[in-house]
Amino acid sequence: MTFLPAIPLAILLDHVLGEPRRWHPLIGFGRLAERVEALLRRVAGAAESRLRAAGVAGVALLVLPPFVVAWWLSGLPQAGVLFQVLALYFALGGRSLQQHAEAVAVELDREDLPAARDAVGRVVSRDTTDLDATGVSRAAVESVLENGNDAVFGALFWFVLLGAPGAIAYRLVNTLDAMWGYRNRLYHHFGWAAARFDDVLNWVPARLTALTYVLFGNWRCGLRCWREQAGLWYSPNAGPVMAAGAGALRVSLGGTATYLGRQAQRPGLGLGPAPTAADIRHAITLVQRGMLLWGGVAIGGILLG
Repeated sequence: MTFLPAIPLAILLDHVLGEPRRWHPLIGFGRLAERVEALLRRVAGAAESRLRAAGVAGVALLVLPPFVVAWWLSGLPQAGVLFQVLALYFALGGRSLQQHAEAVAVELDREDLPAARDAVGRVVSRDTTDLDATGVSRAAVESVLENGNDAVFGALFWFVLLGAPGAIAYRLVNTLDAMWGYRNRLYHHFGWAAARFDDVLNWVPARLTALTYVLFGNWRCGLRCWREQAGLWYSPNAGPVMAAGAGALRVSLGGTATYLGRQAQRPGLGLGPAPTAADIRHAITLVQRGMLLWGGVAIGGILLG
């Protein structure tokens, strides 16, 4: 059963404490996932069908046991309540997202482009070596908007639905997608399951995230971009989030980006000029206000219940 007071409490903990600097569960999970991947690849060999089966097994082995344990812990008297608060706190990354994005904006304000490239390179997968100030700003804004869903609102949605087990399973699948969900030769088959599970789990949260951005930005432009541009993006869930967010901020995102030395031509999103350091902070504000809204809705549910 979902413990609704955990939502505002976990949001408060995230705001005050941020992510643990040491012993973060997701870091340990990532290392475990690397070992599981190496083992499954040795067993599967090079056959495409076996690699897909290995990917499915990897998701099951890494996600189902924590889900079951979390379900059991959540049902414990008293200790279960504390577990739900801490589980959601660890699943959230709002403060960390703010800190990483603000670091990029600060370096842009100082006109220290190499430092800004280095800062944004910590939160995006694209090559940042040759980015100009506009490219750095665009990468940072895109990261804030997309991770607002992945690291904040998606976890909150699944907590509301299934409590701590839902939030934990969501974040673990999301982490596996970030590690394995690439459309390249190495992960095209092995990472297929992680990418598809992530798509399914994010379908509703992504659209609620897009709606959240629209509510706290330019809603007319946000809705228009969501309606007209979301389907152009390569991801069925990132499309609504990025298009609505770009429109709400009245900036232009997308365009050319370089990944592993290869240029990708991405559809344009949003309306307006290219983003600046100020728009990075505006994107942070969208996420922060959205967290307050979701926390407030939870408090309202508690009072009405």
